[in-house]
Amino acid sequence: MSSNSPINSDNQEIDLAKITQKVNGIYEGLLNTLFRLILFVKKNFILLAILFVVGGGIGYYLDKKVKSYDHQIIVSPNFGSTDYLYSKVDLLQSKINEGDTLFLKEIGIKNTKKFGNIQIKPIIDVYKFIDNKKDNFELIKLLAEDGNIDKVVENELTSKNYPFHLITFNTSKITSENETVQPILNFLNDSQHFKKLQNEYLSNIQIKMKANDSTIAQIDGLMNQFKNRTNSNNSDKLVYFNENTQLNDVLQTKENLIGEQANLRISLVNLDKVIKATSIIINDKNTKGTNGKMKFIVPFIFLLFFIGFKGMLRFYKKQSLKSNQKNS
Repeated sequence: MSSNSPINSDNQEIDLAKITQKVNGIYEGLLNTLFRLILFVKKNFILLAILFVVGGGIGYYLDKKVKSYDHQIIVSPNFGSTDYLYSKVDLLQSKINEGDTLFLKEIGIKNTKKFGNIQIKPIIDVYKFIDNKKDNFELIKLLAEDGNIDKVVENELTSKNYPFHLITFNTSKITSENETVQPILNFLNDSQHFKKLQNEYLSNIQIKMKANDSTIAQIDGLMNQFKNRTNSNNSDKLVYFNENTQLNDVLQTKENLIGEQANLRISLVNLDKVIKATSIIINDKNTKGTNGKMKFIVPFIFLLFFIGFKGMLRFYKKQSLKSNQKNS
C-alpha cells in the first residue's frame, strides 16, 4: 500500500498541472479576444459610430411612425346574452383577419386600416359569481369535488357566467370613443331578439316596483293604525303585542321590500343596454416587445451585421490565403 501512495501523489500533481494549464489557456484566450475586440473598435471606430448614429435615427423614426395603442372595454352582458356577445366579438375578429375593411366601415368604425385585433375574455370573480346566488355556489362546490378549484373557476362552463367581461383591441394610432368604441358597442347591441327580451325585463321590473310600493304603503297604513290605537287614551282599546305576534314579521317584510326596491332601481340603470359598458379605457400606449424600443434595437442590429460582415470577410481572406499556399 505504501508503494502506491507516491504514484497517487504523482498522478494528483499531474492532474493539477493539467487543470492549471487549461485555466491559463482559457484566461489567455479571453485576453486575446478582448485585445482583438479593442483593436477592431479602434480600427473601425468612425464607421461604427456612423452606423450607431444612423441606426439610432432610423429606430427613432420607426418609433414615431409605427405605434400601437391598447384599448379596453369592460362589459356586462344582460338577459343571457353572454354567448351572443362572444360570437359577435369572434365575428369582428374574423372580419379583421379577412381584411374586410368595408364591413368595419359599415358598422361605423373609422380608420379601419389602423384597427387591429380584438378579443374578449371573462373577468374572473368568484365572489360576484356566487353573490346571493345559491345555485351558483352549489355548482362551484359540485365541480370542485372532482378537480382543482383554479381550473374550475377558469373553465369555459364557469367563466362565461361571470358578470363582467373584458374586450381588448388595438390600433396603430390614437383613437376616440366615437371612432371605435361606440361603433363596437352599437354593433354588439344590434339584436332584435335581445332588445325584445330587454323590453320584457324592464316591463316586469316596473310592475314589480309598483307592487312593492303598494305593499309598502299598505304596511305603512297598518302601522299608522296601530300607532293611533296605542296612543289612544282609552285603556280598553289598547292593543298589546308580544314576541309571538306578526308585528316583527311585518316590519321585516317592509325592510326587505325597501331593499328590493333599491336593487331594482340599480337594475334599471344596468339593464338599459343588452351589452352594458361599465368601463372604457382608450389610448394606452403599448410598450411591450419591440414597441418604442427600435431606437435601441436598430443600432444593435446594424452593429451585428457589420461585425458579421467583417468576420465573413476575414474568413474569406484566410481561406483564400490557405488555398493560394496549397496551390503554390
